[in-house]
Amino acid sequence: MELKILSYNIHRAIGIDRRFRLERIVEILAHHAPDIALLQEVDVGAPRSGKLDLAKELAERLGYPHYAVGLNVKLRQGMYGNATLSRFPIVRQRNIDLTIDWRKSRGCLYTSLALPSANGDEFRLAVFNLHLGLSFQERPRQIGLLVRSAEFRALALDEPCLVGGDFNDWRTRLAPIFTEILEFDCATNHSWGYQNSLLTYPSFSPTAGLDKIFCRGGLHILRSRRCRLGVAKVASDHLPVIADLKI
Repeated sequence: MELKILSYNIHRAIGIDRRFRLERIVEILAHHAPDIALLQEVDVGAPRSGKLDLAKELAERLGYPHYAVGLNVKLRQGMYGNATLSRFPIVRQRNIDLTIDWRKSRGCLYTSLALPSANGDEFRLAVFNLHLGLSFQERPRQIGLLVRSAEFRALALDEPCLVGGDFNDWRTRLAPIFTEILEFDCATNHSWGYQNSLLTYPSFSPTAGLDKIFCRGGLHILRSRRCRLGVAKVASDHLPVIADLKI
């Protein structure tokens, strides 16, 4: 079985031209048609995005039957956080708080997806969709909160698991934690290992690979790429990354 995974910080659907244009995000997601989309900076009820529930809007417009939202940052009106769109049933979900001390609220949206197996049964895929902090002092601690969460600790090494999102990891310091300690493979590199990340930020002229997808537990990387659509250079300040995996 093959899966297409996409991770994308949509920047509230407000492009680098400072215009709210949800249709641009819809166009990009429709073009790549991922089975599972991990989205960050997703507004719910905020005036800047028309007070819309962006996760619900995207799921409906793109035909995703299942979605989950983990809201982290409270605004004067509305909130924003992470959203996961899925073609497979979401059987469990929880928003894991990754906030460190007084710093900006951050979180990781955990979902457990029910996928069909070759013998007609189902198996579970654990998906962790995160958005880490801007300071290096907080990001390793946030990874610590993630791996100590009940949902992550309950997973055996051979159970299928994805961790993706906006890591804000400018110098690729966090990747070795996943590849060398937690036994993940990085699906968003040009080559084997954790260096040479696909560059995603800023979208109009990328110099940093902030957006990543890691996998383990029988998930094998077939190919990976970043979005090269012209509209993606304007739609958000990040570019999406896409990984094709085989179970």
